[in-house]
Amino acid sequence: MTTTDLPHPAATNREGDRIDSGRQTWFKLLMTFRVLGCSVLFACVLSAASEDANLKYFRDLAETRNYTLGRPVSPKITPDGREVIFLRALPREPTLRLFALALATGQERELLTPAQLLRGGEEKLSAEEKARRERQRQSLKGFTAFQMSNDGARLLVTLSGQLYLVDRADLKITVLPGNGWTDPRFSPDGNFVAAAGRDRELHVIDLAMMTARAITSGATPTLSHGVAEFVAQEEMSRFEGFWWSPDSQALLVQETDESAVEVRYVADPLHPSVPPNKFFYPRAGTANAIVRLMLVRRDGGRPVPVSWDHTGFPYLAHANWPRHGPLTILVQNRAQTEERLLAVNAQTGATGELLRETDPAWLNLDDNFAGSLGTRKPPFWFADGSHFLWTTERRGAWQVELRDASGKLVRELTPPTWNYRGLVGLDEAGGGFYVRGGDDPRETHLWRFPLSGGPFDGLRAGAGVRLTSERGQHHAAFFREPRLLVRTSDHFDGRYRSEVLAANDGRVVASLPSLAEIPPQLPQTELTRTTGARSFDAAITRPRNFVPARKYPVILVVYAGPTSKRVVAEARGFLTDQWMADQGYLVVRLDGRGTPWHGREWERVVKGNLIDIALEDQIAGLQALAAQFRELDLGRVGVTGWSFGGYFSAMAALRRPDIFKCAVVGAPVITWENYDTHYTERYLGLPQDSPEAYRVSDVTTYAAQASRPLLLVHGLTDDNVYFQHTLQLADALYMAGKPYELLPMLGTHMVSDPLVRLRQQTRIMDFLNRELQPQ
Repeated sequence: MTTTDLPHPAATNREGDRIDSGRQTWFKLLMTFRVLGCSVLFACVLSAASEDANLKYFRDLAETRNYTLGRPVSPKITPDGREVIFLRALPREPTLRLFALALATGQERELLTPAQLLRGGEEKLSAEEKARRERQRQSLKGFTAFQMSNDGARLLVTLSGQLYLVDRADLKITVLPGNGWTDPRFSPDGNFVAAAGRDRELHVIDLAMMTARAITSGATPTLSHGVAEFVAQEEMSRFEGFWWSPDSQALLVQETDESAVEVRYVADPLHPSVPPNKFFYPRAGTANAIVRLMLVRRDGGRPVPVSWDHTGFPYLAHANWPRHGPLTILVQNRAQTEERLLAVNAQTGATGELLRETDPAWLNLDDNFAGSLGTRKPPFWFADGSHFLWTTERRGAWQVELRDASGKLVRELTPPTWNYRGLVGLDEAGGGFYVRGGDDPRETHLWRFPLSGGPFDGLRAGAGVRLTSERGQHHAAFFREPRLLVRTSDHFDGRYRSEVLAANDGRVVASLPSLAEIPPQLPQTELTRTTGARSFDAAITRPRNFVPARKYPVILVVYAGPTSKRVVAEARGFLTDQWMADQGYLVVRLDGRGTPWHGREWERVVKGNLIDIALEDQIAGLQALAAQFRELDLGRVGVTGWSFGGYFSAMAALRRPDIFKCAVVGAPVITWENYDTHYTERYLGLPQDSPEAYRVSDVTTYAAQASRPLLLVHGLTDDNVYFQHTLQLADALYMAGKPYELLPMLGTHMVSDPLVRLRQQTRIMDFLNRELQPQ
């Protein structure tokens, strides 16, 4: 489920203000008429005429992607430590190009541009690639990713389904055979590339012979090889469907059988002559894809199936084939209350248990490994295969553990009262490891902990050493050879840095150049915590012409659901809040129970009911803030959110009209039995087993109570939260005789086009202004 701010960044093939008749375009006619008894607002895409400063502010914000376009993306240091390779776009052009920076001299050179390969043509994406990018929340064009061979000699990029090999020494470009490839990856020895093909089989390309051959067979319209299924991509952050062996001789391949999975069709209403796209979508309580694994030799041959209890543990969460240590897989039961880490015999496919995790509510997956670990998830094995690092919430919060090769616990490495946010890298020679986290859940810092463990002193991290100090979000990618870090820091005061550091002493080796524009003004946002029975992280953004003695209406910008924290020390995240505040509001964010990074009990209290506690805490937080900051007028509160936030907004206005005077309901989940299995069942169980949990969490249960204005916004071609949800709410309101407004769009769950974002957000503010500031 999407967890980003409204509006969410999205994939788009348009540039600037060019109006495209494709699937992300808004309807071109401006008209109001009655549908299902509601006011249906069709957005009008007009050429930009004269704009006041308010509109220009948001246009600039949208065109620069919150002033992040132009920053270096996905930096990778070459094995010889001489260069860092990275992607970067122009400040207002969302097309990524390939660059290299010499660490010794700081000299930058452009390696490759999409224009060189397209030669005047346009980038074309298949329906499968568009869906994959939707799952990855990838909104940019051009080279959205690149691969580097282990020896650093070659780079691999994809454009319009075509693979290109780039020799770093002379920048020679070789077009690889075939087209329509998905998830291409070098073999560890750099001599081959594996990729999933349009024929739904896994292929291996021999880079010496320049030949491609399928190493799997038997694919059908419902059976595929080498591609992760929907819930793995959308909910487990697992986009891989195959894994190379360390010796490049074999691959672990996923086989996905979707024959029992429900099918959904999404049509483009603007082009009714075009056939709809088909999606396999497992709703809560219905059949999932059947996922199997097999070991396949690089040159083909009879596959060896990997055996485990598929009935008891149908979800494949992670797979990891390290250079040293065994091939491992992490599998979960359907209820997500038990998971097992299994070691796989790479010759026979037999599995043995290394460890298991259980939780009476649910188990979260650790998707926070980064840096030199690439897309790998725990366990992270030592070079000699004797130990591995594991992460767990067993003691009430995320921790890093040291375990021996048998899976036996050796020691805890981080304290249970400290906020672990992701493992960065392992320094075995130095006896330590790098990790992201900190004592304040609103900030993320880089730390180093010893492999020897403790001592842990109360809430402090004991032997851990904090390596960053400025308030903000600090990220790092660790490269062991030579020992270098790429650290990215987004400070709360608006500063941004991306630097290559020496891991041993923190010395700055080089700075990665950013072309991103600097915001002309930073948001006037105050981070605070509420007082009372419970303390909630909160943010208040005030208008730039704020008058302390004045009372202001309040806009609650909300998510309020699992997996997403909205109050974080990152200035650019509040730029849209400032735009709203400058129109005469106080804009508030709150993180109540059910949100992450406050411990297991805080998060899991929402089990079986996704709304009651979330609603209680948001209201309690608002009331606590109003007692502390008298400028908040709780007699005029509007709420706006997207995805789970849209769900919350609808519930807030329906159930607590005494607090919320109006609501913007963006792409909401309305009936949870119509959302996907892995997300929904984690919190509510199966609908067959927990009908009451689904009833109380269903927005239509309360539709007849509607008494406040609602603006429903949804993309007609959304393949994550289907437009079906908003229509279900619209129908329930209509049948109850309740009015509402509907803003339909031809987009997906994500919206990034600058003009579309501007028109959408302007319409939202028109609605809020009308209801909260009618004068």
